[in-house]
Amino acid sequence: MSCLFRHLIPLLLLTWFTSWSPRLAAQDVAELRVIPDRVTLESPEATEQILIVARIANGDVVDVTRTATRETASSSIVALSASGRLSPLNDGEARLSFNYQGKTAELIVTVSNLASPQPVSFRRDIVPVLTKSGCNSGACHGKAEGQNGFKLSVFGYDAVADHDAIVHEGRGRRVFAADPDQSLFLRKAAAVTPHGGGQKLTADSRWYRLVRRWITEGMRLDEETDDPVVGITVEPSLVTLPAHGTQQLRVTARLRDGSMHCITAETEFQSNQDGIATVDRDGLISATDVPGEAAVLVRYSGHVAVCRVTRPRDSGTIQRPPERNFIDGLVWNKLELLRIQPSAPADDATYLRRVFLDTIGTLPTAEEARAFLQDQSPDKRERLAASLLQRPEYNDYWTQRWSDLLQVDKDTVTPEGTVAMTRWIHRQLEHNVPFDQFARGVLTARGSTLSESPAAFFQVQDTPEKLARATSQLFLGVRLECAQCHHHPFERWDQKDYFAFAAFFTGVDRKPDPRGGSKIVGHAGTPLKHPRTGQDVEPAVLGEGPASLKPGSDWRVNVADWVTSRQNPWFARTIANRVWAHYFGRGLVEPVDDLRATNPASNEQLLDALAAHLVEKNFDLRAFTLTVLHSQAYQLSSQTNDANVLDEQNYSRASWKPIPAEVLLDAVSQVTGVPESFNGWPEGYRAIQVWDNKLPSQFLEVFGRPMRQSVCACERGTEPSIAQALHLMNSAGTMDKIQSERGTVARLAKSDLSPEQLIDEVYLSALSRFPSAAERTLMLQTFAESGNRRECLEDVVWTLLNTREFVFNH
Repeated sequence: MSCLFRHLIPLLLLTWFTSWSPRLAAQDVAELRVIPDRVTLESPEATEQILIVARIANGDVVDVTRTATRETASSSIVALSASGRLSPLNDGEARLSFNYQGKTAELIVTVSNLASPQPVSFRRDIVPVLTKSGCNSGACHGKAEGQNGFKLSVFGYDAVADHDAIVHEGRGRRVFAADPDQSLFLRKAAAVTPHGGGQKLTADSRWYRLVRRWITEGMRLDEETDDPVVGITVEPSLVTLPAHGTQQLRVTARLRDGSMHCITAETEFQSNQDGIATVDRDGLISATDVPGEAAVLVRYSGHVAVCRVTRPRDSGTIQRPPERNFIDGLVWNKLELLRIQPSAPADDATYLRRVFLDTIGTLPTAEEARAFLQDQSPDKRERLAASLLQRPEYNDYWTQRWSDLLQVDKDTVTPEGTVAMTRWIHRQLEHNVPFDQFARGVLTARGSTLSESPAAFFQVQDTPEKLARATSQLFLGVRLECAQCHHHPFERWDQKDYFAFAAFFTGVDRKPDPRGGSKIVGHAGTPLKHPRTGQDVEPAVLGEGPASLKPGSDWRVNVADWVTSRQNPWFARTIANRVWAHYFGRGLVEPVDDLRATNPASNEQLLDALAAHLVEKNFDLRAFTLTVLHSQAYQLSSQTNDANVLDEQNYSRASWKPIPAEVLLDAVSQVTGVPESFNGWPEGYRAIQVWDNKLPSQFLEVFGRPMRQSVCACERGTEPSIAQALHLMNSAGTMDKIQSERGTVARLAKSDLSPEQLIDEVYLSALSRFPSAAERTLMLQTFAESGNRRECLEDVVWTLLNTREFVFNH
């Protein structure tokens, strides 16, 4: 075989940098404010984060906390750090004045009770310090086995156990009330005594003094009461920043008595898009050069909040493309806000290949490609999308996708059970059963796992806890697993929520089936025990109180009613996000099964509109999909422009999506004209039709076929690898297909077609387009240099199968 076309296709990397650090002219500043304008500090360790903001004449607000000038002399009452953090020095009142470009603002600070403060609270004061310092994280003393004999509960969810570990375990030598500075707890934290975790506190720090005072006061454990904090607030919650712009955050706790308490120093901060905006441990957000949006997670003692950061391009306006439906208007609105120009529409060949692969997991044939490209009808794309949703390949392809998510694993549910559940899924798709009914069928399944039903779902998820996790993640996009052991670090869910939801599934029995497999029976269950308190946890859906259950009823019906309800805050959003992610290569929420307040959608208005549209369509996924396929946003080109080359989250262009393993194997077989031979299967079956997820296939394993051991969509490998490239180039199986006597190459080589026509045919088969003039010239060169027509065709086919354009859908 000729090496003429064994070349690497270069990947063009475009780098685009902008820089804008605004300097406000004096006349631009309309007002200067200090937030808050009055502060009271009532203990030696108290702090308050202030914000100094300038309001510009156009209404914009700019953070000048670090740049405003302090006009008053140093105070003996209160100290102010460069970051805007207040700390007390002596009892009394101080007035601080600030100036920024001619505008002034005043802050009044009252300090009291420094000599006789309220006792330190272990729950409210010490545990947050341990959390912010990372001492009780999963990588340190919060891990299951602890660290070096010292174990704390993860994120401080069990204050009683933490207090016991600090005060009583280790033979009581961790704390020493008679001489607090000699306490091992403090000495290791300050690195006076060698500490594997490094220095967490300095001897003159506020936290050191706080822990020291707690030890001096007798290491008291305050009584367990309802959480005094009812919520936290972050200021600002929305911010727009230029490149390299900054914004200081201020976080306050809302207490049950109505008071507000600054907790910025004890709060943890984390950005979900460090490439767009970073945040440091003090809550200072810094924008990068990359335009887009980021969400900063704000976390304190089991409470969470979010600050949304918008980083628009520094200049430019966009020309709005035409709008085909509501999707386009909402996408263009976001791009206008970010000043990102969307790419041009994809050409017909690109759209054809994209919609075939996305919708039915199948390449168009050369005949289908030629017919579509020659069709001059203005509505041909709409007609094509509608026809694809009615093809049998749609049912085959999406049966496989849902079998992956529902974990229809041959080894777990037996081959017979796998066939039965696969057929049930296929039948639901064939009859276009609304997705709410599909989900209800799964959640209330009963009968034999060998029958054509989803009963095997309850064989895979064989405990109430597994069922709770799978149901919430699969159908609600809520990841509950963290709450099994401790308070969810990024959400409001705790152990009580976890076991209350799991209790709905305690009435599921699995009885032996005489034919093999199991028989699933559902009835009333029993409350689960809270693992920490030992108390019964009554069944309750997420975010609500105990459920009203009919005596003797199957509790799963209650779950199904709630999950599939049109009023459920997650159900429609989750499936809308899953479908969107499939067709656009990235969910509005990523990961697609992690919907939470602290992981907001990249376009919240769009996700809300999609969810509402799905409900309006009565959960008809074909109708919903057709709306997506008809949008101009879906039909954009993947070619970038200067404005959107760095955009990865706002759908200003089509993304390059790796083709799933089974689809790619079918594509290779289709282009070469030689079907894959699956052990024990009749010839002609395609990979997307095979129910056996453990069928031996090196190709499928290399290209990321999922093992169906998790409901997580991330189980399917989507990252390209060197192993994949080498497999395509060197696989004996692929070469055998190319060189087969009954394949496409052999058939075309014997035809009367000219070299130009042969090249057209191969390009249409592999890439759904005609070759460019440069490609045609290059390909014709090999025919001119070789007298072996078949060998030339083999070279051309091999080359196209190894291009990025073939193995990706764009």
